[in-house]
Amino acid sequence: MEKSVYQDALWYHKKGRPGKIEVVPTKPHDTQYDLSLAYTPGVAQPCREIQQNEELAYDYTSKGNLVAVISNGTAVLGLGDIGPLAGKPVMEGKGMLFKIFADVDVFDIEVNEKDPDRLIEVIKAIAPTFGGINLEDIKAPECFEIETRLKEELDIPVFHDDQHGTAIISGAGLLNALELNGKAIDSIRVVINGAGAAAISCAKLYLGLGVKKENLVMLDSKGVLNEKRTDLNSAKQEFVTNEAYSTLKEAMVGADVFLGLSVGNVVSGDMVKSMAKDPIVFAMANPTPEISYEEATAARPDLIMATGRSDYPNQINNVLGFPFIFRGALDVRARMINEEMKIAAVKALADLTKKYVPELVTKAYNMENIVFGKEYIIPKPLDPRLITTVAPAVARAAMESGVAARPITDWEAYERELGARLGLENKLVMTICNKAKKAPKRVVFADANNLKMLKAARFVVDQGIAKPILLGNRKLIESIQKENRLELSDIPIIDIFHDISERRRMRLAEVLYEKRKRKGMTQEEAVEKMYNYDYFGCVMVETGEADAFISGFSRKYADTIRPALHVIGTKEDFHHIAGMYILLTQKGPLFLADTTVNSDPDPQVIADTTVLVANEVKRFKIEPRIAVLSYSNFGAFKGKGSPVRAKEAVRILHENYPDLVVDGEMQANYALNGALRNRKFPFCRLGDQDANVLICPNLSSGNILYKVLQELGTAKAIGPILLGMKKPIHVLQMESSVREIVNLVAIAVVDAQEAVEE
Repeated sequence: MEKSVYQDALWYHKKGRPGKIEVVPTKPHDTQYDLSLAYTPGVAQPCREIQQNEELAYDYTSKGNLVAVISNGTAVLGLGDIGPLAGKPVMEGKGMLFKIFADVDVFDIEVNEKDPDRLIEVIKAIAPTFGGINLEDIKAPECFEIETRLKEELDIPVFHDDQHGTAIISGAGLLNALELNGKAIDSIRVVINGAGAAAISCAKLYLGLGVKKENLVMLDSKGVLNEKRTDLNSAKQEFVTNEAYSTLKEAMVGADVFLGLSVGNVVSGDMVKSMAKDPIVFAMANPTPEISYEEATAARPDLIMATGRSDYPNQINNVLGFPFIFRGALDVRARMINEEMKIAAVKALADLTKKYVPELVTKAYNMENIVFGKEYIIPKPLDPRLITTVAPAVARAAMESGVAARPITDWEAYERELGARLGLENKLVMTICNKAKKAPKRVVFADANNLKMLKAARFVVDQGIAKPILLGNRKLIESIQKENRLELSDIPIIDIFHDISERRRMRLAEVLYEKRKRKGMTQEEAVEKMYNYDYFGCVMVETGEADAFISGFSRKYADTIRPALHVIGTKEDFHHIAGMYILLTQKGPLFLADTTVNSDPDPQVIADTTVLVANEVKRFKIEPRIAVLSYSNFGAFKGKGSPVRAKEAVRILHENYPDLVVDGEMQANYALNGALRNRKFPFCRLGDQDANVLICPNLSSGNILYKVLQELGTAKAIGPILLGMKKPIHVLQMESSVREIVNLVAIAVVDAQEAVEE
């Protein structure tokens, strides 16, 4: 790991509240009465009810949505036996993935116990707390016994993801690869290099899918598992072959499928060449596969290949499985996760791959189109349809196999509930960044004399998001770079006081002068402005020397906007600009305007702002549902002021933009609660849908609202996003975080991409 990434990883885990997960109350707790219900004396009543009927724990506690991620730290990632405490960051990470992908709550539990019998007893003793148990990073062969006995002795799902996750995801890929190659699963020959927990689970699942046992060969670090071996544990003995192979090279001759769960660079191009027609290679060692993608595909153009890496097609990633498998199991209160449920997950993943891939997914992966084929045999991890595809399939299988205690009857309602759990559009940030990576643009950083901006510049280069151009004091930047060991040699720096020739300065000044000469600016003043970072950077964008501009980190918002208006100007169809924030909430993204620019807008300005925001929201592939806010609803206030302006703005919008889903004036609670609004005001054009765009009546209300929500932790904010400029210009809030800078840079790049397309 590079030193900068190493340091950032430590800082990521340490900053703010240490770790990656926290416990958040789910019930009101603001008053004494609330507390009397939450604890004594009110809590006694659910205790009595559960004492009489333990099933009621699912109704009165969090048990039904709570999973334990349990490890003893004996096989942590690629780190080996590092102990339970050192493995805790991994378990917290697993908990975070459970939550963000499937809304499953997690307690991570690290147990200092290597003896299988004692570990089993510990887990059994704490099991009443949980609705399911995810075993993690426990070494083989002990993990097999631990999982088997816990499944037999507990009445909640127990799942060792290291075993079954890879098996399920690769199984889906195998079915699809065979379909593409036209091969029958019961006739293929499979070679598995590796005999650990994942490899043995894959072998078992492949047999369940139809592979014949006599056609499967497994190897460990000492060679082929054959009858000559006397050192095999019971798990490995199940896969002893009668074939005369002694090496991997021999076993791969004529094989249809190679599955690697071992170490890097153990397979050569010649070995791949020796495989059968249309071979399938799943090289899963990470970060270095058993054979590189480049070498394997060069050896066999007819190859279908998958790896564990995200930078090549067909990533076998466990996150495609475990969150949604547990989601389905918990939702029907399954007693276990059985083979039927695992195979249901395999087939659901395989089937989803063959369906039309929505644009939201293609944009997230910088692709114009994703279709079922050799480079797409399993779904992408950011596909929002996973939760509504895999979880229902697992739940159905649990019901059909007789292990579900609470069957689902209304499947359409269940799928709606799944979609609503996450606010799936919260992956918007990933989508924006991935779209930016598709065609990174030149972005001027006008505040490069500080560490945060330089770290953001380094990050966007490493991630392929943008091509920064740093404006600042060269000596100061180099000093910060040296002190913090940042690598900036590949990022251009422009010191406008020392690096700019007089000829270039005069040329850029002339551009500004031509724009402002009839508005009071002299030629001498234009030249002087070329010693101002904001003016200089904006002129670079105007002349095509850069594609976008970011500033504002160390200066007031208004002082940064002014040069942009002087140099770039507003879009021709509009005569003003507006500011918008994206608030990432649990229900999905909420777009809020105007939050930064127009202090007391008239109805036309409110209407124009609404159109600017709607156009921006559509660029994110989200259909805007717009509420124009006020402190009254639909004409209830008859006097002057913001309700009247909001009402007039809505009239303008309905007249000029009849296809826009917008209404008002309305109070914020009615905007955000579609069901409530529809009961009270059924004529509203938003119907029973919650608004996802809020247009505030003035700057003070918009600014106060987003800052309150941000500070309370109710929403994460992206922005401000400047709307209405002719070219991509964005202004940071002072002292923005690196993450906030990166997000705005990505938006600026996407803006620049759109400008080229237009």
